[in-house]
Amino acid sequence: MLQEPILTGTQNCAECPIRHRAVCARCETDELQRLEEVKYYRRFEAGQTIIWCGDRMDFVGSVVSGVATLSQTMEDGRTQMVGLLLPSDFVGRPGRPVAAYDVTATTDVLMCCFRKAPFEGLMADTPHIAHRLLEMTLDELDAAREWMLVLGRKTAREKIASLLSIIARRDAILHQRSKDAPVVFDLPLTREAMADYLGLTLETVSRQVSALRKDGVISLEGKRRITVPDLSRLLDEAGDDSAT
Repeated sequence: MLQEPILTGTQNCAECPIRHRAVCARCETDELQRLEEVKYYRRFEAGQTIIWCGDRMDFVGSVVSGVATLSQTMEDGRTQMVGLLLPSDFVGRPGRPVAAYDVTATTDVLMCCFRKAPFEGLMADTPHIAHRLLEMTLDELDAAREWMLVLGRKTAREKIASLLSIIARRDAILHQRSKDAPVVFDLPLTREAMADYLGLTLETVSRQVSALRKDGVISLEGKRRITVPDLSRLLDEAGDDSAT
């Protein structure tokens, strides 16, 4: 079952780190006030299940900080990770009564949640919310199509570079950094999880990460802290224009 909400106090929407990217990005002051009336915060620790597939959902919301994974369990018990939820990503589907995937906190996660029924009512008469959610849904569809290419046609090196570039680009956008500035982030996945997500072996992941480091595409501090000195070079390594 879902955890009881852990309320963390009132956060000023104008100072929210995902304000310019979240479902409320286009909202006017009066619309934000209406959202405030149905909003609460919920925290999850790393490794904790946020939502189980098939659970009835009484909320929707956005990841404020941290990273979660979407996964699905097959009939034979095998589990496949099918997506990442990064800060500003939306969780839940208005109009859908139950969750389609397991959602698990990879790091400590803070979510800005909205009670589902009132949020669905707001969508009906607040065009800014409905329009922004449509934009985010289309972005998610584009990301899913991109990921099909990553898994189906790219080399192991390109797969690793693609995953790193997705996280690096989101981090740069979220923090509104210059495209020419180095990007520094903590990798939210273990190498074992990366292998599972990318359909590679652990040894291949470790070898390709080391190769990218040796070639100066990335630098590592410990196992998780990654610096991308030149994002355009990492994107080239991702092989977006490659047919192999």
